[in-house]
Amino acid sequence: MPAPTNSASELILASGSPYRQELMKRLAIGFRAVSADVDERPEPGESATDLAVRLAGAKARAISTRFPDAIVIGSDQVAAVGDRMVGKPGSRGAAKQQLELASGQDMNFYTAVCVVQSGQGKCLEYLDTTRVVFRELDHRLISNYLDKEQALDCAGSFKSEGLGISLVSRIDTQDPTALIGLPMIWLSNALQSLGVIIL
Repeated sequence: MPAPTNSASELILASGSPYRQELMKRLAIGFRAVSADVDERPEPGESATDLAVRLAGAKARAISTRFPDAIVIGSDQVAAVGDRMVGKPGSRGAAKQQLELASGQDMNFYTAVCVVQSGQGKCLEYLDTTRVVFRELDHRLISNYLDKEQALDCAGSFKSEGLGISLVSRIDTQDPTALIGLPMIWLSNALQSLGVIIL
């Protein structure tokens, strides 16, 4: 997509995630997506919130060094059941284990955003916490869900915008888009504060 016509700065989403790109398209402004090559492994003793914030900033800064005049958006999401972090499962076996862990429990999704315009010395950061309360999930329910939903690339194997919504009894959130991967309420306000005209 072309750069925003309402700003001298190019707008870059530092992500290869199709979910985040779809969310950005809701704003109907020009942007492009550039994947950031960042090691996403947690550091020893690092909490889920600290990991999400660190990775969002690392992604934004990695792309901003290449495009210092651009407005760069970095984001990361980490899910946790208690103190146990759960990432993208990558396999059916791992997804099954994650959902067994989540059964009858709360899973918190920490979604961090960092917006950087290094040429202007600007950096805005935000952390959203969304609490998801899972129903009791038996083997049949988990198997049927994994048969029908492509959730192996979703943190905690939970795809809220799809069939995953049937697995839960409650979602406590300030911004439902944060659960998908990018808190658009905060982000739209942050971009406008940097001079990007949305409406």
